[in-house]
Amino acid sequence: MNRNKLAKQTTFLLVNFRMYYGFIKNNLTFNLNNTNSILTFLLVLIGITGCSGTSEKTSIDTVDTRPNILILVADDLGYADLGCYGGDIATPNIDSLASNGIRFSRFHTAPMCAPTRAMLLTGNDNHIAGVGRQALSAQVFGYEGYLTNRVATIPALLRKDGYHTYMAGKWHLGTGRSANPYEKGFERSFVLLEGVGNHYNSQGLFKGIPVSHYTEDGKAAKWPDGEYSTDLYTDKLIGYIDQYKDDNRPFFAYAAYTSPHWPLQVDEAYWKKYEGRYNDGYEKLKEDRLLSLQRAGMIPEDAVLPPSHPAVRSWDSLSGTEKKRESRKMELYAGMVDNLDVNIGRIIKYLKEIGEYENTLIIFMSDNGAAGEDYYNNPGIKPYINPYFNNNFETMGEANSLISYGPQWAEAGSSPFKYYKEYATNGGIIASMIMSGPMVVKQNSIVDNFLTVMDIAPTLYEIANIDYPSELNGNKLFPLKGKSLMPLLSAKADTIHARDYVFGMEHSGNTMLRKGQWKITNFSEPFNLSAFKLYNLDEDLGEVYDLKSTNPKKYQEMYQEWTNFASEIKVQLPGISYE
Repeated sequence: MNRNKLAKQTTFLLVNFRMYYGFIKNNLTFNLNNTNSILTFLLVLIGITGCSGTSEKTSIDTVDTRPNILILVADDLGYADLGCYGGDIATPNIDSLASNGIRFSRFHTAPMCAPTRAMLLTGNDNHIAGVGRQALSAQVFGYEGYLTNRVATIPALLRKDGYHTYMAGKWHLGTGRSANPYEKGFERSFVLLEGVGNHYNSQGLFKGIPVSHYTEDGKAAKWPDGEYSTDLYTDKLIGYIDQYKDDNRPFFAYAAYTSPHWPLQVDEAYWKKYEGRYNDGYEKLKEDRLLSLQRAGMIPEDAVLPPSHPAVRSWDSLSGTEKKRESRKMELYAGMVDNLDVNIGRIIKYLKEIGEYENTLIIFMSDNGAAGEDYYNNPGIKPYINPYFNNNFETMGEANSLISYGPQWAEAGSSPFKYYKEYATNGGIIASMIMSGPMVVKQNSIVDNFLTVMDIAPTLYEIANIDYPSELNGNKLFPLKGKSLMPLLSAKADTIHARDYVFGMEHSGNTMLRKGQWKITNFSEPFNLSAFKLYNLDEDLGEVYDLKSTNPKKYQEMYQEWTNFASEIKVQLPGISYE
């Protein structure tokens, strides 16, 4: 797979030459004075030593030198949390990836976990992939609730082409047997099928799901109680890589962590490091993050903060007890991010120990903006949660507590963008993303150009020298919507998408479309076609000033683009039908 392994194979040949020579000399008619016989002998010998780990594409006498690929996904991580983005949480291992690679400041995802993961693994729109709406399964195009045969997945194509494919963490792309990651190209996998789980045990969090469901290699598996999610997923992934590390084949590994997704749970040793740090409140942190992001070069110096979401109470209006609880929430969250970074450091250390770090493309990303949910206090969910969990101050962060930090801290995590997860505003769909590895030329650099999560799949196919097929297993495939980032990584181009490139996104009525610096959004409830708003992002990063009435021509152009997009992906909205 790399020069180290090639050297090992060469050493093996030299060490065992005498043994094979003696065997052949004593048992076969063989003239070593004959050049053809010598060549034949060597070819046979190489074939013997290379017969393990073969694939459809890699011949038995070839070391596959293509790079390994490692994708690290944080769950609901805020844009402003990482140290290398200007955040105050200790993330030295992630920061080291940034110092050796590229930080992307305008990386776009979906506003929720499942559609982002569908887009990531397929390079296509979430509706075309089959996950038009999270937690919905219907016999309607785009809303099947799992990855359909209209698309091919990264692991399926890489595995077919000689890669090992491993996954550990959150799946969230269908719970049925045919939707399992084992059926979607992953050779080894240990996954949480649902979108959220307790970090210490398998206690379910919602009515109708009393126990979280896990599978390993497609078979039902149990959570080892007491193990912490991020630690266990890391153990699993390292174990999978270690199992086949010597067979001369590259790997694709997908670490789909559930941290720092609520419930906010982590060992005291991690959150104690941040005790007292957030006592000045979420509004102050939001302001501090704006300045630190500017100093880090992640946002323009003239960027301003948008108004907070209406659900956010003023910090000064809270009682002393409420402030104490709120501070602890953010301490727990910071501890989870800290622990996540430690585990990423474990993977990096392991790759260095086995000599594969220098030959591994590493992608770190968050799946969407910071999470504003507060399910413990949700009237429809609280009656079920109460018998199993509490949110007492004394037990906050433990296995029996169900804490989320809510819209108030999510606003700080999404600074300087508007709102947070679930919304198609920038705060919900612009996330952190870092790429580091052997093909990344501009190290410790920042790319401000527009890109989306759909661009990752075609990038990996180019790196692995794979052509995306028009059909797979007899099923016709929709073409990729993303575009390879290799010109950016290799410093051969400054941008990937032209200024007139159209990117649309819809999830559960949260809708946006971007073309150049222009963007329209709509998150009205119930959905109202006349409620779109128009923003010029070059001048208004926080989506504060609606230009719909002052620039009606541009609005009509953008609205028509959205209509075309909605028709293409067959969006289903109340009262609207697309033929």
